[in-house]
Amino acid sequence: MGMGARQSFGVPGESYLAALDAMHDTAGAFDFTLCRQEGGAAFMAAAWGKLTGTPGICFVTRGPGATNASIGVHTAMQDSVPMLLFIGQVGTADRDREAFQEIDYRAFFGTVAKWATEIPDVSRIPEYVSRAWSTAVSGRPGPVVVALPEDVLSAWSDVPALVAPVRVSEPEPSPAAVSDIAHRLIAAERPLIVTGGQGWHEQGRTALEDFATSADIPVVAAFRFHDQFDNHNPCYAGEAGVGMNPATQKLIRESDVILALNVRMGEMTTGAWELLSVPVPTQTLFHVHTSDAELGKIYAPDVAVHAGPNAFSKALAGCAETVTGRTWRAQAREAYETGLNAPQQPGPIDMVTVMAHLRNRLPDDAILTNGAGNFAAWPGKFFRYGPKQRLLAPQSGAMGFGVPAAIAARVAHPERTVVCFAGDGDFQMTCQELGTAAQAGACPIILILNNGVYGTIRMHQEKLYPERVSGTTLENPDFVALAKAYGFHSETVSATNEFAGAFERALASDSGAVLDLRVSAEALTPGQTLSQIREAGLKR
Repeated sequence: MGMGARQSFGVPGESYLAALDAMHDTAGAFDFTLCRQEGGAAFMAAAWGKLTGTPGICFVTRGPGATNASIGVHTAMQDSVPMLLFIGQVGTADRDREAFQEIDYRAFFGTVAKWATEIPDVSRIPEYVSRAWSTAVSGRPGPVVVALPEDVLSAWSDVPALVAPVRVSEPEPSPAAVSDIAHRLIAAERPLIVTGGQGWHEQGRTALEDFATSADIPVVAAFRFHDQFDNHNPCYAGEAGVGMNPATQKLIRESDVILALNVRMGEMTTGAWELLSVPVPTQTLFHVHTSDAELGKIYAPDVAVHAGPNAFSKALAGCAETVTGRTWRAQAREAYETGLNAPQQPGPIDMVTVMAHLRNRLPDDAILTNGAGNFAAWPGKFFRYGPKQRLLAPQSGAMGFGVPAAIAARVAHPERTVVCFAGDGDFQMTCQELGTAAQAGACPIILILNNGVYGTIRMHQEKLYPERVSGTTLENPDFVALAKAYGFHSETVSATNEFAGAFERALASDSGAVLDLRVSAEALTPGQTLSQIREAGLKR
């Protein structure tokens, strides 16, 4: 993989022993982080791809190893992040006999990965790896699955190895299209920019901010991409995602011109495709994407532009005109700032206060991660991401993503503060990866929001089947003892006023930290208690 890759994650298996043996001699140039379960390893690779923009590399064994890893492939696809999953495979002479742990990976991953293939001959390894890398990073980025037959891995070849990966340039927009979109946005009464996706560079983000600031246009981030636009900028107006603020929904509905920049117009960002009518929205829609396959896939835009986000934003900034006093933008910003102030939460720990503390305390290059659950509203709705801060969160809604993602972030940036938000059920999906963190010396701070329930499912259960609790109550282990067994600093936090001190001790710990926050099940969502949800369900 030459200059392209320097890190991999995985769980060992006899089906790719030859590849493991090769890694014996690559320490410092190409490292292997030993993980505890293939799902965690694949999550780490997906998070690496999201954080760095280069493919996260994962190695797993055939059969059970590959099926375990499939959750990370699905997450990488939905997140549009580059990833390469290498799977050991049965020897070519035994194919199609249902050999031990044999799977047809083209069929198995065909609808999940961007491309799934198998290398048939040792001499073609450079060709396949080059294509896999290029496929993962080009257009709409995504995961590529490569099966490695045992006999291919152990064979010899004099074909030259790759020196460096192919560099894929962004498609450039036409000047006429950019000028048309810029002037129509500036002239609109209620313009809106919806932005997100992968492939952004600092210059592209800055160019978009310059245009929005000059034209006084509100900017909404697509689902879980609110770290791509400075939240402190007065143009930032919130995130269009799960649990969307009603003010954000209103902003999208009432806008007259929308620039959808590098977003795939997914279910969460469009309010299940109801905020904009399918296939032709009532709003004027300009859709710009680095993949032409996304243009017109769901919505028929007034103008579709096949262009990369950085190239388009740079050209857009060149067409900027100064607009001042746009009430529409000011109202959008005010609504966003008001949304940061949820009611005081019931129970011993008030997460509103906790998040206010974290907004003030975390360094300006902190990385936040989370898995899936109602608890994700706190890093998703109540933290302001500055230009250097990052959020690693799964668009697939996969539980268990946060802990592996935080470990991958620490592997990539050991000098940065990494904080993972996890529910008690979410944490137990991948808590064994604490061993990976300890062994790799990549230990984050993990906040477990422990309420004893699968909160999201309980919420829907009480809405639809009130007072009929089934399968959503958890009996948890002693998380503090578990974390200490892995060598982490760990504490129970039982009251709001204990959090600040506990978090300082977590920051000071060289071993990473796990804080068990004893939140109440009543605090099921920032805006509604469990009792209120149940009462509303009883009135249905």
